[in-house]
Amino acid sequence: MKRRNAFHDYRSRCIYMITLTVEGRRPVLGELLGPDKSHVEAWIKPSLLGERVMSCWREIAIHYPEVKPMEIQLMPDHMHGILFVTKQMPYHLGQVVNGFKIGCNAAARELLGTTLWEEGYHDRILSHEGQLVTMVRYLQDNPRRLWLKRHHPEFFTVQHEVTIENNHVALAGNRFLLDYPIKVAVQCSRSINSEEAIAREVNRYLDLARDGAVLVSACISPCEKAVMRAAFDAGVKEIVLLENGFSPMWKPGGKQFDACARGQLLFVAPWPYHSERKTITRTQCLQLNELAKEIATIQPQQ
Repeated sequence: MKRRNAFHDYRSRCIYMITLTVEGRRPVLGELLGPDKSHVEAWIKPSLLGERVMSCWREIAIHYPEVKPMEIQLMPDHMHGILFVTKQMPYHLGQVVNGFKIGCNAAARELLGTTLWEEGYHDRILSHEGQLVTMVRYLQDNPRRLWLKRHHPEFFTVQHEVTIENNHVALAGNRFLLDYPIKVAVQCSRSINSEEAIAREVNRYLDLARDGAVLVSACISPCEKAVMRAAFDAGVKEIVLLENGFSPMWKPGGKQFDACARGQLLFVAPWPYHSERKTITRTQCLQLNELAKEIATIQPQQ
């Protein structure tokens, strides 16, 4: 997991969501368990190392008094945490995160004989009204979503007559992508046609995706196709709008099959399947672009 090199102004009273991934995606932080007598929803039972990681998180304020650790959500192979910078810091947020990682790595070497985290981290400023509440709810819901993905593969088959913002559509793939708190519609003019201009757009959208956004697009213009192709290759989560619907025996092929199995993709088809060779019309393009914008504004259900 690589972090952008841009230096943020870590001013006072800012809230950041931090994401760290275990090196090699090893599931060493805890075990996913289903609902039981003491848990209404699926939950993560921390491993001994996971307990040490949570302890290190709580101790951040001891070493960095300007920072208040808030929510933390362990998953088997990664973690999310929210930090509140209460006043001006004389150092970069990266120093705080690296200090936390050093403590975790010490515990991992003691318990596993190896280090824990991938290089780098992701951070996102939670600056808009209601964003903190939305993100905390999203973090807390992570175990439930993972449990459903593992135990209900039928959720990743074609679902017909689904309503999205007053649109009746068919879905295939990871429907939970609709509930991601951060989604961005990828819409690029056909006038963006030089290699340099397309590369700039690709990098811009990939930066948004690395900050946690799900990309939403009908992949109409050459630039949109380039963005979504690069995002797919980078493992970014995508919602792809289709001009043609799903055939009775539809299933994703090739790399898309594996991406659906990983929960990386959701396909949305607003119109029924047809077997004709058709050129998409301007009206259809406008309708798909409008649907992409509407999907990008959907907020997680409360």
